[in-house]
Amino acid sequence: MKVRLLAHTPNVDAICAAAGKSCYSERPSADLLETEVPEKTLGKIVGMGHHSVIEHAVFTFSVEGVSRALTHQLVRHRVASFSQQSQRYVPMKDPSYVVPETVRNNPEAFALYEGTMERIWEAYRELSEAVPAEDARYLLPNGCTTNITITMNARELLHFFSLRCCERAQWEIRDLAEKMLILCRDVSPTIFADAGPPCVRGTCSEGKLSCGNPRKPNKA
Repeated sequence: MKVRLLAHTPNVDAICAAAGKSCYSERPSADLLETEVPEKTLGKIVGMGHHSVIEHAVFTFSVEGVSRALTHQLVRHRVASFSQQSQRYVPMKDPSYVVPETVRNNPEAFALYEGTMERIWEAYRELSEAVPAEDARYLLPNGCTTNITITMNARELLHFFSLRCCERAQWEIRDLAEKMLILCRDVSPTIFADAGPPCVRGTCSEGKLSCGNPRKPNKA
């Protein structure tokens, strides 16, 4: 898996802070934009749950080498934009798939997994010569790798991290979320200071389904 932050709103924290302050000022946000990072102002706004202000911040990521099983979960986050590699137009000539660690660490399971994948791709290549690729692709598995471009605003990212950084989230999408969170914190440390699963901010929201191993609170 490779995750890169392609673009983001410049001066993320400062712009969102100015937008928030403009709600209580006679002056426009352009006049309220601070040259220094407005940690106190923005931290208070986000901490109070006024997250509409951070919708002004937008982030775009390039993600490669993840499974279709992951992207099927990912696109359920509806307040986002996605552009995924097409299996209609991009031929999957060579086997390319994600291997779960539980499979990789079990020699017998790995042999079965790898052998099955090789047979699937052999059948896919043969079928592709007889029917259109858009029909041959029905053979391809959930583990098949794909590339996807993701755009989310900061409010949706906080929601995404709250769900997908949790220990109970599926391991691959949790890995993706944690990588995305690191990139977001680099450019917007105030907005994402307490981002992550609910346990980093207080009480676990999973109830009886809790993993029983809450994370320590983030340090802003």
